[in-house]
Amino acid sequence: MDHCQKEIDLLTRCLILADDQLQQIQSLLMNSFNDGLKRETNPVAPVKMFPTFVREVPDEKNKYVEGKFLALDLGGTNFRVLLIELVGDELHHETEIYTIADELRNGTGEKLFDYIAECIFLFLDKRNLVEFRMPLGFTFSFPCKQEGLNSARLTTWTKGFKCTGVEGEDVVKLLREAIDRRNDIEVEVMAIVNDTTGTMVSCALQNKECRVGLIVGTGTNACYMETIENVELYNEDITDVNQVVVNTELGAFGDNNVLNFARTRWDHTVDQLSAEPGKQIFEKMVSGMYLGEIVRCILCELTQRRLVFGGKGSVQLMTPKGFKTAYISAIESDSKDDYLYTRQVMAEIGLRHATQSDYDMVKLICSRISTRAAHLVSAAVSTILNKMQRPYTTVAVDGSVYKFHPHFHQLLEEKTLQLVKPEIKFDIKLSEDGSGRGAALVAAVATKQDIQRKISTGNRLAFEPVNRKNSRMELKQFLKSCNETF
Repeated sequence: MDHCQKEIDLLTRCLILADDQLQQIQSLLMNSFNDGLKRETNPVAPVKMFPTFVREVPDEKNKYVEGKFLALDLGGTNFRVLLIELVGDELHHETEIYTIADELRNGTGEKLFDYIAECIFLFLDKRNLVEFRMPLGFTFSFPCKQEGLNSARLTTWTKGFKCTGVEGEDVVKLLREAIDRRNDIEVEVMAIVNDTTGTMVSCALQNKECRVGLIVGTGTNACYMETIENVELYNEDITDVNQVVVNTELGAFGDNNVLNFARTRWDHTVDQLSAEPGKQIFEKMVSGMYLGEIVRCILCELTQRRLVFGGKGSVQLMTPKGFKTAYISAIESDSKDDYLYTRQVMAEIGLRHATQSDYDMVKLICSRISTRAAHLVSAAVSTILNKMQRPYTTVAVDGSVYKFHPHFHQLLEEKTLQLVKPEIKFDIKLSEDGSGRGAALVAAVATKQDIQRKISTGNRLAFEPVNRKNSRMELKQFLKSCNETF
């Protein structure tokens, strides 16, 4: 190891979190969870611990009505519309992805939701479903305070969204108004969930012990099943409820500066360059929206110190967001003495003059950044498992960082095993496309309940053609044809 490599190694050792630091993070996070759950301290708690109105996961006694459902998954620069068909415990789905342009993310809420409604129409029209009344599950992956299964108010935008007229409003109401303005589709929003809840519910259909949902993608968040007596903000008047899914809003952990001991100058730089300085601190240390930018900031400093690339950078390297998080996954895919992907990445960002020594240092930095992220997430997962105190729990995970980084799962699993209480067993499973599918499953429960209510009143049901007039007997026959059982 030459002089430059030794200096880089010393400079970046602050990215390595010792076990005692991770244990300190666990303790701080447990305190944050408890503050968020209590009515008195919730208003000032960064980790909001919002109760959802999802109280059950699939099991032998709680199955979902069969049929076709729409799901809308909004949580980043793209959003998805899905058509989900439920047949027993099996799901079949079709998906379309739509891009949200910068002008929509920074425009008015009305324009954003009008665009979403237009995409729903295009999706249905392509499948000849416009004439049908369709139930929809809405995955909305931004901090919300839920007021019911199909009602949630946005507390604050994250992930670069700045749409006016949405914060403090019921986003389901805004979506319904956009759909009504079109007057050409019949879509009923039955449920709104966070992507973590959707991921957990979707996984639970096959993994009966799933009680934790985790997202490590563009953003980062987690949910889990909490005992109702611990959730002081839950105010639904149902006497037989003993548990409810809590959306932790984990990404805001550290917004009160308790994580400063684990942050580096590069973390502070990335925070200051972000759209929301001082917010979502934990998320900015572990999620796909920021990991590449942390690497870029480190490489810029090392270049200015003439420790890498001969002191000669590139326009893309010096441009904010010029180093994609996907580059980290590619570089980490190279074996120790292989530089195939590392060389390709360096060429793509204009650093063709990089040497093998530079490649080694880039690989070191990417490894330390992604390992730190995985270990921070491990501290969060183990804290949740320790809080739940279940003998065995499946943790459902989705998100681009978890799915595409070649070592993230192993790093997460190994460190969680070290940090969790010895008597607690767990399994970490990928819940592919879980957020959208889970929203459809929750919508299926709501539809089941809606069908039962409407049977007694003779109102129209989901799935029927809009122009169809059903008698009470026809409604009963339709319900029977759904073949739904819990």
